[in-house]
Amino acid sequence: MNEEPHIGKIIKTALVEQGRSITWLAKQLGCSRQNAYKILNRKWIYTDLLLKICDILDYDFFKCFSEWRERRNKIVTK
Repeated sequence: MNEEPHIGKIIKTALVEQGRSITWLAKQLGCSRQNAYKILNRKWIYTDLLLKICDILDYDFFKCFSEWRERRNKIVTK
């Protein structure tokens, strides 16, 4: 099945790949470590927060949703 992306898991993967910690992300976002963990547990987040995380990690997380949408549309139109 072509399941909708879980943005928190995708962000966590990017953090690990970059060798960065959740504490580091929290400092960059100006929030507590607990709030950063809450973000990583969410399936979706507001676009303004996602854009900020994109800038912090220099990664286009929106692309994940665009690619998922394209795959989903191919399945629907077959």
